[in-house]
Amino acid sequence: MTTQDKWAPLEQSSGDREKIWSKNRTFAGDVWYRFRHKPTAIAGFVIIVLLLLFAFVGPLFTSYSYSDQDLTIVNVPPLMKVYRLPDGSNAFISPALTLVGADQKGSLTGTLPMVRDETDKRMTIFDANGTEVALYYGGAKCVVADEETGNIYPSSYIWNRDHVLGTDALGRDILTRLMYGTRVSLLVAFVAVLVNLAIGIVYGGISGYLGGTADAVMMRIVEIISTIPLTLYVILIMQVFGQELKSIIIALGCVYWVSMAQVVRGQVLSLKQQEFVLAARTIGSSTGTILSRHLIPNAMGPILVTATMLIPSAIFMEAFLGYMGIGLKPPLASLGTMCNDANANLRTSPHELLIPALVICLIMFAFNFVGDGLRDALDPKLKK
Repeated sequence: MTTQDKWAPLEQSSGDREKIWSKNRTFAGDVWYRFRHKPTAIAGFVIIVLLLLFAFVGPLFTSYSYSDQDLTIVNVPPLMKVYRLPDGSNAFISPALTLVGADQKGSLTGTLPMVRDETDKRMTIFDANGTEVALYYGGAKCVVADEETGNIYPSSYIWNRDHVLGTDALGRDILTRLMYGTRVSLLVAFVAVLVNLAIGIVYGGISGYLGGTADAVMMRIVEIISTIPLTLYVILIMQVFGQELKSIIIALGCVYWVSMAQVVRGQVLSLKQQEFVLAARTIGSSTGTILSRHLIPNAMGPILVTATMLIPSAIFMEAFLGYMGIGLKPPLASLGTMCNDANANLRTSPHELLIPALVICLIMFAFNFVGDGLRDALDPKLKK
């Protein structure tokens, strides 16, 4: 082979090309790539989007308000056991031992008028379009039967068409109140977390960047606040400002910033000795500029993860306050107040407590899944 042949270009073929090839991605693209390949994180994200649509768009498609009451249809469940009356209509036995009429499609027609109460026979007589029917409540279970013969009318189960999730003790639509309650809980959580972000980033950033005596004093204040349970702070603030929506937001916003400040301080301490920060100091950048344009943007990963984890904590605290009776005042609805209202009817109408409790669990699981996904996606050690 001559020297000229040695320098001749080789023939290229697809089979000889390098097999290892990866598409270049930006940091945001790399984060999204890792996030969307985590099924639990995507599931949590989808659940959050659906809950937002349910809470903010759902009330536009319902004919009820969160405060509308109908005392003739109290504590009606989603699935009703109805008895077929002689006139062809149906009757449901409410927990208050009244008969609620319903048509074949499951639409409620109101409470049947009571004729008389025969306590000695353990029955109440109602008028069903001219026919007297008896509600027997003396046995192991209540039944509807013919007054004269005592024959029990045939029964079946039908879905409540007018109130998909039933009604509460005041005849209010549970589905509508659930929409407004989820909206209030999410609104409180998001606004409170935004306040925590603002306070925690500023406080923790200044503490970590200044260091020395200033950092020691500021962290001792944080430690003093942390020694007292945050729940006591929230309850105290609620008692001072009253049971209003803004009071809950102020209470949660003024308390949960402590953990955010500690996270931000730790990130700033680890970043402030990096070369890009030293270069910014060399060219004369101010402290505010270094914090806002260099340190905080590079610490946004852990900050976002912490904020995502604070949202379910804020929702749980709001629900706890409502359940204890120191949350929003009636007739405003939140998930906590719905659980509090349902507590009195737990034995006869357990669905009134179960439904908002399940929504609280769903919200907390969804945000925890998204937080775990963001933590893994933003961790540079997991980059492949």
